[in-house]
Amino acid sequence: MAAKGARKGLMHHVAAMTLGAAMLLPASLLAAAPMGFDEARHLLNRTSFAASVDDINAFAKLTRAQAADQLLAWTAGNKVVTPAPAWVNDFESPRRLRAMSEEERKLAQRAQAEKSAELRGWWLTEMLTTPSPLTEKMVLFWHNHFVSSLQKVRSPVLMYRQQMLLRQHALGYFGDLLHDVSKDPAMVIYLDNESNRKAQPNENFAREVMELFTLGEGNYGEQDIKEAARAFTGWSINHDSGEFVSRPLIHDDGVKTVLGRSGNFDGDAVLDILLAQPQTAEFIVFKLWREFVSPVPDAVEVKRIARMFRDNRYNIKVALRALLTSEAFYASQNRAALIKSPVELIVGTLRQFRFETGEVTPFLLAARQLGQDLFAPPNVKGWPGGEAWINSATLLQRKQLLERLFRAQEMSQPMQAMARERLGNLKGIVKEGADVRERLARAVMDIRFDGDKWLSRFAPGDPLLVKVVLAADPLNPPAAGTPGTELLRQLVLDPVYQLK
Repeated sequence: MAAKGARKGLMHHVAAMTLGAAMLLPASLLAAAPMGFDEARHLLNRTSFAASVDDINAFAKLTRAQAADQLLAWTAGNKVVTPAPAWVNDFESPRRLRAMSEEERKLAQRAQAEKSAELRGWWLTEMLTTPSPLTEKMVLFWHNHFVSSLQKVRSPVLMYRQQMLLRQHALGYFGDLLHDVSKDPAMVIYLDNESNRKAQPNENFAREVMELFTLGEGNYGEQDIKEAARAFTGWSINHDSGEFVSRPLIHDDGVKTVLGRSGNFDGDAVLDILLAQPQTAEFIVFKLWREFVSPVPDAVEVKRIARMFRDNRYNIKVALRALLTSEAFYASQNRAALIKSPVELIVGTLRQFRFETGEVTPFLLAARQLGQDLFAPPNVKGWPGGEAWINSATLLQRKQLLERLFRAQEMSQPMQAMARERLGNLKGIVKEGADVRERLARAVMDIRFDGDKWLSRFAPGDPLLVKVVLAADPLNPPAAGTPGTELLRQLVLDPVYQLK
């Protein structure tokens, strides 16, 4: 598998759509100045994992509005370029383990661990090769909003289904996404709604759907949670098929009062009540702002965009377009103001510099060591992100990873030794044993980077090189005359490379 060529088709898409998009734009936007290189670079690196100089030059000719429209039009939905694992339609209930002997249980758990590793590898491969990186960015965003994890769900099949559900709605309508993910079997298991039944309501899902999925803290009361939990009673799964099922016999069909409204509500009715609250739109826009604009949202702008979001039936593209065309998005103080997550750092580096890779296991391990294990957020609140990604240990580990990548050819043997040495950290990613050591060693040896070829598009001393690689001026500028590949290595090791 190679990351090279992942953006194939982008230039053709821009050329084909620019005229059509322009014809639909108001005259005021047609008259607006083109973005220019710096703004295009900023936009593309916030909305994808990395941007090539060709991509940046293409978008530099567009206005801010045209560029945002291009990006939002060019999304993949639930289409993927990476073939799904062969087992995704073979659901096996986690409950089957109870009837197994100890030896059978160990074999089943090992098989589950292997499928979990394959699932992680499948998604990372899709991030590396997708022609629609904004789609993957949004799937990752929703994965950290509607949190579930392999550790508790214990079904790679159900986690795959949930991931495809997030992908289907990633840039659609938030209301549809909320309703569907609330009935998603992985979510039903993760937030214990299986045990939510009449006369013995479990409040876990009701609490999290208010606190983490819609309203945010402080916008509901404990009684609202208790009443909403009654509405979600009976939402369960079929353990033979892994499908959602509503069980009327254990549903509480009495009158409930939620956020001041009373009625014989079921779960869908409660979700609609939550969507009717202005705080829900503001909460989602607040999180999108922190993902794409800056760590500290502008309260006035959040309210403005949230009104647009809600007035347009929670159309996610409407909210994103407003964010990506706002003055705040392009403000100088908000450039290089966000910290790359481990996955963004790894995927962005491999895509940006067109690394060729084999098996992606070493990168899954690296992301886990840096604090981001796909399909396994630390808790129901997800990864906190921002400054939490960086401390003295993880910053050093990030730099060591980049150092090894950019010296892949000359450091192949030390990297192989490193891979073997760190096998003890592989639990849950790949099974242990001699075959794993060989697989991991081969994967490390398969990493290829042709620095001279990548640099061939830049003239010696071309200032655009630094602008493509870094979101701002380097903290430690390389000395004049530094050879090309060494210059590149110094740029990626600069602290500014950790920012977007």
